[in-house]
Amino acid sequence: MHFKLSPSSLGLMKDCPRCFWLDKHKIWQRPSGIFPSLPNGMDSILKKHFDAFRDRKQLPPELLKGNGCGGMRLFGDNAEEKELIKAWRDNLKGIKFIDKYGNILVGAVDNILVEDNKLIVLDYKTRGFPLKDNTHEYYQDQLDIYNFLLRMNYFDTEDYSFLLFYIPQNVLESGEIIFDNKLIKMKTSAENGEKLFRKALKVLYGECPSDRCNWCEFVEV
Repeated sequence: MHFKLSPSSLGLMKDCPRCFWLDKHKIWQRPSGIFPSLPNGMDSILKKHFDAFRDRKQLPPELLKGNGCGGMRLFGDNAEEKELIKAWRDNLKGIKFIDKYGNILVGAVDNILVEDNKLIVLDYKTRGFPLKDNTHEYYQDQLDIYNFLLRMNYFDTEDYSFLLFYIPQNVLESGEIIFDNKLIKMKTSAENGEKLFRKALKVLYGECPSDRCNWCEFVEV
């Protein structure tokens, strides 16, 4: 038996290993709430926005605010890279790693920066409220997994990534909504990404965890 994993499913493992085990063994799936469409819509228009700058071999102003991106370029400014980033962004394709047992880890990135032939993950986030001091920490594992996947596909990566947050600020009389943005540089660890993958497989190949959360409290195996 083999399993297909993603950053979101590994997030479920950290939240409740039993829900994770039940889900991946196709016994029961934790109910999910309604996912707002705004973040997906923002991701789509941001990719077009960034691609327009990339095709002019420029960086958008969001990346030129004193965070050290001035010497970088956006991945995909040649034909070969353009095909790669198209696949890596696709939720049905993404960046994949398949281990010797057939287990798959896959993740879809928003964008990639390049400096000195090393890749740097850039992920967009839409928030409804101002950032807290630790908001970015919730995405640590996701960025670590992306870096692990890139390295398993024989790409060199830097030991950091970027989160680019967009936060609504006000509405103009014309009805246009103004967003502020904040770019945060985060140290990342491909080793931690691999550790999460291996831990997930250890859980899945073991017995169903006994500790129950509120969601799986009444589910019997």
